[in-house]
Amino acid sequence: MTVWLSSAIHAADSLATHQVLARIRQWQKQTSGDFPAGIFPAYREYNRRTVAKADDNPFFTGLIAVTLQNLRPHLSPEEQLICDSICADALPAYRLYRNKKGRPTYNFWRTNPTVVFPHSGWINLMNRTHALPDDIDDTNIILMASGADADTVKIVHGLMQQHINAGKHQKKMRYPEYRGIQAYSTWFGVNFPVDLDICVLSNVLYTFQKYRIPFTRADSASLQFICTAIDNGHYITKASYVSPHYARTPIILYHLSRLMEAGPLEALEQRKPALIAEARRQFDSAVNPLDKIMLATVLMRWQQPVPAIAWQADQSVFSYFEDNDFAFFVASMTSILPDPLRQWVGSTGTGRFFYYCPAYNDLLLLEYLVLQQQLQNTGR
Repeated sequence: MTVWLSSAIHAADSLATHQVLARIRQWQKQTSGDFPAGIFPAYREYNRRTVAKADDNPFFTGLIAVTLQNLRPHLSPEEQLICDSICADALPAYRLYRNKKGRPTYNFWRTNPTVVFPHSGWINLMNRTHALPDDIDDTNIILMASGADADTVKIVHGLMQQHINAGKHQKKMRYPEYRGIQAYSTWFGVNFPVDLDICVLSNVLYTFQKYRIPFTRADSASLQFICTAIDNGHYITKASYVSPHYARTPIILYHLSRLMEAGPLEALEQRKPALIAEARRQFDSAVNPLDKIMLATVLMRWQQPVPAIAWQADQSVFSYFEDNDFAFFVASMTSILPDPLRQWVGSTGTGRFFYYCPAYNDLLLLEYLVLQQQLQNTGR
């Protein structure tokens, strides 16, 4: 059975993985003056209303490196060399986003000198006064991407215990089931408002699972937040509430499936049948080809059969995926506001920046192709 995204003329599994990998490598080598060497170009739009601006950040580069490291054992020797080159060329750039005092935490933008919203004209006059603190999402992604040793990860884990949803900064939540859950805040800032995001928490726990770091009370609370959002269905009906920075159910499912791949968590295993059923519903109704491919990856991670995917494209296959309005990440400036102000302001679209990375779109396609090959080789 083949799922047609339209009257298809291209089949996803007819692409060779080396073609996609070579294309990703090409994006890294096309670095312009807007991006440092080794960083994959990324762009942002304000609430999908303005011309996209170059955004110099390590987020997508780190995610590409982490995913390639996971896929590497399933690639040919030649493809592994390309993977290694991509990851190696990205390594020197990560230091540009490291905490300026040398602490092993990382920022979404450059730290020395400090930058906010790169290439924003008069807004950049506030680079120093309105700098964001380091965040646990970029920090954990870069730790994994750079191959940090266990001791460094343990140092960061210790620092994170000071940045939880507790004390005078405890977040005011509209829904009582979240109140009092002392999960990790997205930000390292001492006096910065607490921000809770199910995808960020999934990335954090994924890191600690991979490094086999024992859970603390804050880790268990973060898992509790995730399970609560699953049980009450908010990851479906209020995705932007429980994940202000990723904001959509397919992307939440993608993060959850990756977390569950890193090691068994009984609380999530118990909820796996419900998650699989929702992933199937989302797959069947998905229109954007990248959503379709991402949800296929989710199902394959959970060892579920997935129909072959095909699509129509008048332009080249890569242009079809790269020139897409798929935004994997959303910078939501309203996420730090208390309820109900957060919901009211957020509903207007104020403070939302949508992020695009053509190379990351290609990476999602590559991941799908590799998993498809694995299932074919095992006869599933």
